[in-house]
Amino acid sequence: MMSENRPTVHPGSDVPVTDESSSGKRRKRDLFRIAGMPYLYYGALFITFLVAALADNLPDSMLVGFGVTVVLGGALMAIGEAIPKVRDYGLPTLLCTFVPAILIYAGVMPSSIPPVVSNFLAGYGFIDFFVVAVIAGSVLGMPRTLLLKAGPRFLIPLLGCIVITFVIIGGISTVLGFGFIKGILFVAGPVMAGGLGIGAVPMSQMYAAQTGTEASVFMADLMAALVIGNIFCIIFAGLLNGLGRSGKQWFVGFNGDGELMRIEGKKNELTMPEKKGSASFQSLGIGVAIAAGLFILGTLLGAIMPFLHPYAWTIIAAAVIKIFGLFPRELEESSTEWGELMTSYFLPALLVAVSITYIDINEVVGAISDPIFMGLTVLTVISSGLVSGVLGWLLKFNFVEATVTPGLVMADTGGSGDVAVLSAADRIHLMPFAALSTRLGGTVNLFIVSLLVPFLTM
Repeated sequence: MMSENRPTVHPGSDVPVTDESSSGKRRKRDLFRIAGMPYLYYGALFITFLVAALADNLPDSMLVGFGVTVVLGGALMAIGEAIPKVRDYGLPTLLCTFVPAILIYAGVMPSSIPPVVSNFLAGYGFIDFFVVAVIAGSVLGMPRTLLLKAGPRFLIPLLGCIVITFVIIGGISTVLGFGFIKGILFVAGPVMAGGLGIGAVPMSQMYAAQTGTEASVFMADLMAALVIGNIFCIIFAGLLNGLGRSGKQWFVGFNGDGELMRIEGKKNELTMPEKKGSASFQSLGIGVAIAAGLFILGTLLGAIMPFLHPYAWTIIAAAVIKIFGLFPRELEESSTEWGELMTSYFLPALLVAVSITYIDINEVVGAISDPIFMGLTVLTVISSGLVSGVLGWLLKFNFVEATVTPGLVMADTGGSGDVAVLSAADRIHLMPFAALSTRLGGTVNLFIVSLLVPFLTM
């Protein structure tokens, strides 16, 4: 009869509990967790950070950056996850992505937090730390057959969504009196640029050179298109995820539940392996070293051959290792486990850091006041997603997955936007394809825009 008292694990807790009365308090305490911690201990940690922030005594370090973003991201994720139904449509991601920016806009967030978080994200390179870990883990953990079959086909929906969206938005802009070239250069171009660095910044410089004015004249409009487009990409991705979770297949190949392709083959050759529930310290340490090594190699190749971004070279290097079997399975698994740690625990932290650093609510409010601009921006996102989804479906991709990447990924704000969109779609493991879309697609987008700039003053 001793088996009647064996420990059981309460849902949402890693701590075994028994049915004995002495463990009743522990069972109640573990019922509700935030950021993986029992809520009472999380609350104490939150108060500690808040008092330090209000006292303007937050050290500017990577450690504090991790702490602030994990604590705030954990609270927002818990709130989003606590609301039934809506959480399936990306609410936790939306809260992490926009609430911190709204708190800054409202003057509620302590002034000592944004500088620390911004330096943590950009100065200490947390965004590289996160994205490279996911790229390395996803590519090395991907079945070799899937990589070989999906890679070449991926270019058609990637390039198609750019060209066709340009034509559609240009045509609609003409009908609305906004102008064919203006619609592409001020809406479709910056939205489809794959980020600020290869979008609004170089575009504003090109427009200024063509018109003889200052780049700042164009920056506000370009940034507004970028930010508004990113918001709707996240919303669209959340809606797709919610439709997928409903279990209804609207047509053959509509939803792959995270699997990119729908072609014949052995299951373990074309589907992503299941995530592990745990990993050893040594395995995680090896994963860090491999991710760092691949990024250093990608950066070195980018310096020698600057026509591709270091992220793209990192993906290529990881793909070569996977295709030719250069790593033993042990190293591939270590890299995958490190990437999974990033996506399973530190994703909310990254979203919060991006919100604080890059999202300006003033720009969002300003853009909303122009209905034509808003409409064209939303149509750009819809066109990019649907065109990519249809082209991908014709090439044996699943529609939802092809709509998310390259479609919505091409219309977000780049690396940080990719994370938010894939998180809202619950398909973060597609990061290698998203990063390739952002970098390669962004380069193609900028090239096309450069060809159209001379028509700006005509």
